[in-house]
Amino acid sequence: MRRLAAALLTTTLLLAGCGQSSEEPETEPTESASTDGADGAAEATPEDLAALEAVEVEGDLGAAPTLTFEQPFAVSAPVAIVETEGTGSELAEGQSVTFHYVAYDGDNGETLGSTWETDQPLRMKLGDQQYYIPALTEAMAGQKVGTRFLFATPGGEATEEAEAFAAAVMAVEVIEAKDVPTRAEGTAVAPVEGLPTVTLGEDGAPSVEIPEGSTAPTDLTVQPLIEGTGPEVQQGQTISVQYHGVKYSDGEVFDSSWERGTPAEFAIGVGQVIQGWDQALVGQEVGSQVLLVIPPDLAYGGQPDHELAEETLVFVVDILDAY
Repeated sequence: MRRLAAALLTTTLLLAGCGQSSEEPETEPTESASTDGADGAAEATPEDLAALEAVEVEGDLGAAPTLTFEQPFAVSAPVAIVETEGTGSELAEGQSVTFHYVAYDGDNGETLGSTWETDQPLRMKLGDQQYYIPALTEAMAGQKVGTRFLFATPGGEATEEAEAFAAAVMAVEVIEAKDVPTRAEGTAVAPVEGLPTVTLGEDGAPSVEIPEGSTAPTDLTVQPLIEGTGPEVQQGQTISVQYHGVKYSDGEVFDSSWERGTPAEFAIGVGQVIQGWDQALVGQEVGSQVLLVIPPDLAYGGQPDHELAEETLVFVVDILDAY
């Protein structure tokens, strides 16, 4: 049951899942925005806010605090308040925000989990509500690094697929915020003859031209186009990338984060993406742009019904971040 509760908590906090590192002055809790009713989610009530404001917090910033509250604790919708204001730089929409949290079971006060214990803080793009509950992201808006929030989510009844779970009460502390580039930045590498030609638009969006009359290589080709200066990508990290993919056979675009207008994020080296990506991107430097030519056996060749099963794929990948 404890393991189930921790899993449900992480799912609730991250929604679609993402994530994987302070200062003193204390103030009275300030009210946050609640969930956005426009998306169909329940909105926090004044009673929810009062319940969260009644939670007692002990402990200095920089470590997991102890939360004390009347049990069973319940709220009708996610709700967040600022418990202690930070003194660092102001958070801005679009930044990559890193934070720690500790969470408690609302029914019995037991600890559900703590990123301080695992030393694995979570990260989110501020303003990106695709992954995180709006009540938390809205509470962060206009605050500063070092701010500590209280955050609560409602419990859920049992279903055929899952057990019932209690409300969760959390303390969340922002420990870092940084701007993430929108394109690769570094030293350009001279093109290699015989490989697909890449041309960049003013915004960095690539286009790819396949050499006329060429034969697709049978081995994985990994060619840096821009050498970044960031840390090397490690197996198991989550990476943020912009990418553009075309078929070697005819140069037709089949997938592009540039065309969708937003970078993609996923774990690398752990089988979440095709083998060619896992093999090629681990060890590359953040900030790099890499040309990949991936034969079918390292792409979708193992999925005979896939429309790209027989295709050699060409990708241009800008590695924006890794954590």
